Amino acid sequence: MDRQRSFSFKPKRLLVFSFTICSSILFIISFSIWVIKLTPSAPLETHLQFNTSSLLTVQTLTGFNGNSSVSGVKGSILINTQLRKTENASGFSAISVIDGLPIKNSESQVVEDEDEDEVSEDSDFTENSPPMVEIVPGISSDKIEEENISAISFKRVGIPSGETIAEEKNRGTGFEKALVSSIERVEEKRTRDCDLTRGRWVYDESYSLYTNASCPFIDEGFNCEGNGRPDKAYTKLRWQPQDCYIPRFNATKMLELIRGKRLVFVGDSINRNQWESMLCMLMGAIKDAKKVYETHGRRITKDKGTYSFRFVDYRCTVEYYVTHFLVHEGKARVGQKRVQTLRIDSIDRGSSRWKGADILVFNTAHWWSHYKTKAGFLIVLTFGADIRINYYQEGGQVHPRLDVSTAFRKALTTWASWVDKHINPSKTQVFFRSSAPSHFRGGHWNSGGHCKEATSPLPETSSTFVSQKSTVVEEVIKQMKTPVTVLNITSLSEYRIDGHPSVYGRRQGKPYSSGIQDCSHWCLPGVPDSWNEILYAHLQSKRGLTGFRLVNR
Repeated sequence: MDRQRSFSFKPKRLLVFSFTICSSILFIISFSIWVIKLTPSAPLETHLQFNTSSLLTVQTLTGFNGNSSVSGVKGSILINTQLRKTENASGFSAISVIDGLPIKNSESQVVEDEDEDEVSEDSDFTENSPPMVEIVPGISSDKIEEENISAISFKRVGIPSGETIAEEKNRGTGFEKALVSSIERVEEKRTRDCDLTRGRWVYDESYSLYTNASCPFIDEGFNCEGNGRPDKAYTKLRWQPQDCYIPRFNATKMLELIRGKRLVFVGDSINRNQWESMLCMLMGAIKDAKKVYETHGRRITKDKGTYSFRFVDYRCTVEYYVTHFLVHEGKARVGQKRVQTLRIDSIDRGSSRWKGADILVFNTAHWWSHYKTKAGFLIVLTFGADIRINYYQEGGQVHPRLDVSTAFRKALTTWASWVDKHINPSKTQVFFRSSAPSHFRGGHWNSGGHCKEATSPLPETSSTFVSQKSTVVEEVIKQMKTPVTVLNITSLSEYRIDGHPSVYGRRQGKPYSSGIQDCSHWCLPGVPDSWNEILYAHLQSKRGLTGFRLVNR
């Protein structure tokens, strides 16, 4: 009995023993959890492997921390990353970079998502150059959730072929610093302005965006190819700003931007040039041409000054209203005669049609800067120098003498007052396109001026009177209450002496009388397409879709 009693437990001792065991287990579990929390997360290890076509194989070995952020990409892009590749024909590789780092690849293209347009560009890479990283429109710098990610969306960037990043880092060549420096330039471009006036014309085989055969709206005066112009290089050039990439025109997206709206061009025949270009560019998204028609059944000619084309599927209209000066051309009695005058204090009588538009594109310049005659009166000689006699009228007074620059400022002030009074900026976006240069050589339009020999852009430009007009426009707009965006196309168009119809503004067999050439208007397709791409970029920028702010300096 004594031996049996020695191996037994009393209930009290059993309770204490059980409590001790449970407490120990809980302590160990709590301590383990605490240690795990203090231990850093396993870093992401990503293997990027190049195949013969320079595409990437991406494999994620460990998951991201749920709070990881791509905004700190300067450091993270080089962490535990290996590159293995085979040489490609061009001597460059294509490396994927986290979505949000825009890039140029070795074939000189900015590659957006697979369903987006590609924009080609000349390559500035050399064998030892660091990656060129450029801003891609629409990329946000917000943090991106990366929990449970097994693959990453990538874009392409060109890098020198040869050594891997890890090898370069070990050899201390400064490759990592070059990459970080490129990323810093990306961030700088993301925040700075993009000056559209500084850049160059780039040959792009993917242009033009339409042809004279695909667009039925090009009138005879702008249909250079249809009129027998033999060269085509002038249709293959696009404007490339040096600070950013303007998005390639996307007809479907543009039509979505103006769905249910009115896009209205108001101005002289150069604005009609741009309006016809816009119609042709938009037709690229239309499958059934019968669903685009002129609401009054009119055919585009130089004789009519009012057009409204409806795009049925998008319930929008693209309209044009002619006005040479934006102000009223009338008549007044001077002495015993009634003479034609320009009412610089009264808006054009067709202004009622401009009201209610969602996007307004104005211009006036062509008739302020050329030899022009109307009913026997010389209107303008040289901007800022000509004194007009008995032509400019304010109220009941016809000015005996008034220089053109003063009249131009007064007319623009009249237009600005009308816009401030009748345009609701919460509904309507207002643009004012700057003057488009002429390129007459050896005379004026009516005295033997010509441009037929030009088949390539000018290497450099200079302009004096144009800058005077631009200054007046900017000064008047700064005084307005209504926001107005200046489409400054003057300097970029100055290079394009090759873009005018010259002798190809008439069908073959219908030569210009007295050898007159058209070096003022523009062939279509051609330079006005770039103006519309800039307009498209501004519309996208106002909706925050470009990643930079467009400016005109």
